[in-house]
Amino acid sequence: MNGNPYLEAFGWLADPVHWSGPSGIPMRALEHLGYTALGVFVAALIAVPIGLLVGHTGVGKGVAVAAAGAARALPTLGLVTLFALMLGIGLSAPLLSFVVLAIPSLLAGAYSAVESADPATVDAARAQGMTEWQILSRVEVPLGMPLLVGGFRGATVQVVATAMLAAYVGNGGLGRYIFLGLGSQDYPQMIAGSVLVIVLALVLDLVLLLTQRLTAPRGARTA
Repeated sequence: MNGNPYLEAFGWLADPVHWSGPSGIPMRALEHLGYTALGVFVAALIAVPIGLLVGHTGVGKGVAVAAAGAARALPTLGLVTLFALMLGIGLSAPLLSFVVLAIPSLLAGAYSAVESADPATVDAARAQGMTEWQILSRVEVPLGMPLLVGGFRGATVQVVATAMLAAYVGNGGLGRYIFLGLGSQDYPQMIAGSVLVIVLALVLDLVLLLTQRLTAPRGARTA
């Protein structure tokens, strides 16, 4: 290819042909978002309750921290390949990988959110006769909500950045452009796919950053 692949990538993005149909950018972006949302949602069902329990009781914190650290070290591509060999081609393999990838941030965000509550405030709530569930749901979680949202922010950015691997085992998403370009040596298409993933990750990160700031207790919000 004689031209500049980066300039050609922006030409590829500007081509109206790539913005329509089942293989167009909007549909691929929706698929990518769907994979991300599903992975983070399933991971949250597992990690957030455990993290809240660990943060509230202090029981098992060492195990939770060690497990989260070990999960962070796992290579996502290796997990996708391993699960694909076990489960076959389809969404199950990348989804399991995304769940494993998202759990550490969600777990850390959940127990850090509860631990961040002022002990004096928690003791005052307990002295007023609140149950442990009421203290958790009405005091600790609201006060630590920015950290909890921060856990979702970290998990979402990590998953959306690696959801392109869904295309590695035959699924869609923006990663489809990258793997199709790799197979046909269409480098502008590969670069365009990478740019789309980066833009999507930045947009989601900004949205969750604003959400994180808006959920801060009044008086603790920064400009």
